[in-house]
Amino acid sequence: MSTLPSLVDDLMAQLQGAPLQQMAQQLGTSPAQTQDALGAALPLLLGKLGRNASEPQGAMDLFGALQRDHTGGNDLERLLGSLLGGSGGGAGGGQTDGAAILGHIFGGSQQRAEAGLGQATGLGANAGQLLQMLAPIVMSFLAQRMNSGGMNAGGLGQVLGQEHARVQQQGGLGEGLLGSLLDQDGDGQVGLSDLMKIGGGLLGGRRQSP
Repeated sequence: MSTLPSLVDDLMAQLQGAPLQQMAQQLGTSPAQTQDALGAALPLLLGKLGRNASEPQGAMDLFGALQRDHTGGNDLERLLGSLLGGSGGGAGGGQTDGAAILGHIFGGSQQRAEAGLGQATGLGANAGQLLQMLAPIVMSFLAQRMNSGGMNAGGLGQVLGQEHARVQQQGGLGEGLLGSLLDQDGDGQVGLSDLMKIGGGLLGGRRQSP
């Protein structure tokens, strides 16, 4: 049985070219920096969704949300089209409400996720904007996968669980940020010290420390 490309790799491939250029333009960053940020943000989003879907109730909730709000066959194409049109959120209300989707994915950890991503990638406050752009795209991508594969909630949970494990195995920026959200120091809460630790470690790999 051949190994399918990871969800992160598959979605990253779909965002290459014009969508990446438009994201960079909206964020005011270079395409190279945007590409690096995507390389951290997509594993963070899909890894956290995988963690959420590891419990049967979490998988059922996500399955229901995808069926309810993201069932259009060309939903992903429409979203990418609206992104290229510069409309950002686009039309469709809750379907493309990135902030609301992020709230469901991260819960009380949303601000920590945005701060950690911004610090580790150099995006700063733009990290929240990037995650809001990506959230509906990720959900529509998952709905497309779910519909084409004929998945039920259990199948969706299994696929996302495999992606979560793959993110952990591959390491890198996204895994580091995901790990920090799942509590780096074991106290059940990820605080500023955790983000400073993970961000400092990641940035330290790029520049020479005095």
